[in-house]
Amino acid sequence: MDINSFNISLTKELQEGILAYWMNNTVDHKNGGFYGQITYDNQVIEKADKGAILHARILWTFAAAYNQLKEEKYLEICDHAYQYILDHFIDKEKGGVFWMLDYKGEVVDSKKQIYANAFVIYAFSEYAIAKGIDSPIKVALDIFDKIEQNAFDKELNGYFEAYSKDWVLLEDLRLSDKDKNEKKTNNTHLHILEAYTTLYTVSKDEKVGQQLENLIQLFLHQILDKNTYHFKLFFDENWQLKSDEISYGHDIEGAWLIQAGAEALGKENLLNEVKAVANKIADVTLKEGIAADGAIVNEGNPDGITDTDRHWWPQVEAMVGFINSYENTEDEKYLNVAIRLWEYTLAHIVNTEYGEWWWRVDENNQPNLEEDKVGPWKAPYHNGRACIEGIKRFEKLAKTSI
Repeated sequence: MDINSFNISLTKELQEGILAYWMNNTVDHKNGGFYGQITYDNQVIEKADKGAILHARILWTFAAAYNQLKEEKYLEICDHAYQYILDHFIDKEKGGVFWMLDYKGEVVDSKKQIYANAFVIYAFSEYAIAKGIDSPIKVALDIFDKIEQNAFDKELNGYFEAYSKDWVLLEDLRLSDKDKNEKKTNNTHLHILEAYTTLYTVSKDEKVGQQLENLIQLFLHQILDKNTYHFKLFFDENWQLKSDEISYGHDIEGAWLIQAGAEALGKENLLNEVKAVANKIADVTLKEGIAADGAIVNEGNPDGITDTDRHWWPQVEAMVGFINSYENTEDEKYLNVAIRLWEYTLAHIVNTEYGEWWWRVDENNQPNLEEDKVGPWKAPYHNGRACIEGIKRFEKLAKTSI
């Protein structure tokens, strides 16, 4: 597969696979928003709760798809998602974003998980670009202010995880049952950085820029282990490390997202520093996290791999991370790894029978049938964004090589 056929394949899967599935199967025409749960074989659980992350990720994906492909049908999905989030997930009294609604759109969990608030900023900022309007930016900046006022640690830096409706820090801070109950996490910081990158791009707000740069510095000097070039995952409020787990997907996703943040700021010295780090992370991921069949495995620790399953999202976040290092260096080894990841994804992660993608397969490529295709954590954002990023980057490479 050369770059041209890679690009054609990404475009086809994006439009005919991912976007078509979500447009045709997930819109809840009866109760509003999008269905909260669909099983791997397309059984719609109509009364499932509706998550903030799911809805924000759908909005972001279709806005980004419109911005790249300029097809009006994607804007219709955006408008539907935006209005539903605005009407149901935004706390008009205390500010910020509720965590979970029931299927009718009533709040069932009013906590303010900073991760989810960041995703609404990310989605509204991308939607503002798609529509060419300012009103979503104003809402995004209001959520930004709430995060900075309530969740930013002014003494020790970084962001706390989760708050009540009234912005009181919760005792149970976890995003999901898989997470450790710690005050500061890599994952939340990464997605705040991602959100602030697009918010800064669209608003050029000085405070957003300052906090984006601060986040990049935090990743470079606090979250990154300079001995191993893995990102540390869980910390207490004093930045004491609370876990030695390694997430290969978060490493390589973080590498390219931090570089995107530095590119948005436009500071050359910072960008050069970040590029060097991104390439080192890519090298370590290639050495430690890529299996013989070309897939990226899920988790490890300092002694080696602990989970050989292949989840859907690290395959394509890694693909983007390796394309990013190929752009940085013109070293074909990175492109070849990206191609193998995509070929593996098409062969084993795409659910050819029922549409969209499996959540995960094991090392023998057997899919897990218990995990849903659509749910609070399963949206079109990772796979949709990876396709869009690949298409964008290959377009740019084509222009520079003429």
